Amino acid sequence: MKTDPESFIRANTSLMAPPHVPEVRLHLASEAHELWLKTEEELEEIGLPPPFWAFAWAGGQGLARYILDHPEMVAGRTVLDFASGSGLVAIAAKRAGARHVLAVDIDPWAGTALRLNADENGVDLDFAGDDIIGHAVEADVILAGDVFYDHDFAGSLVPWLRQLAGEGKLVLVGDPGRAYLPKDRLEEQATYQVPVTRALEDSEIKKTTVWRFLAG
Repeated sequence: MKTDPESFIRANTSLMAPPHVPEVRLHLASEAHELWLKTEEELEEIGLPPPFWAFAWAGGQGLARYILDHPEMVAGRTVLDFASGSGLVAIAAKRAGARHVLAVDIDPWAGTALRLNADENGVDLDFAGDDIIGHAVEADVILAGDVFYDHDFAGSLVPWLRQLAGEGKLVLVGDPGRAYLPKDRLEEQATYQVPVTRALEDSEIKKTTVWRFLAG
């Protein structure tokens, strides 16, 4: 890394509550921060991958809301939050009573952001930066917010999540209508109208659904 992640995150974000999950405070970037305006080339120059951890995406907000409103889904259980980003869903799971939460994201910057956000919310989370798609998972519950935005990524993700569901694990995803969501393999659990930033999405409110992966 060409710059110190913690110093950069503290300098380029503010503590904010995502609009649909006001119980949680995260280090997020807004239009008031230079990070919001940096181009891909500028990010590469400072050694920063696309900062997905700096925004509260609609799928994550919807999934975190569902977990907080239905704590019985995770209470007393072990949880894996896949592609955790800011850690919003992981924090919600821990606040809802999960026994242990492992947040996984291949972006090392997400690990720093997640640690800062966990500290801010007074929860203990573990973090792993490994690519775990296709690997065995020990957790009882797998959570994934906003992960079906890319064709190839979804193509590798779907069979893995189906396999985990087939093993008897609870697999929940939050999605605001991304192009590669495999609806034929999902069961709807709840729908929310999630406020988002128009600069990130095509509208200021995204209809976001929480789905459960079906086995098989």
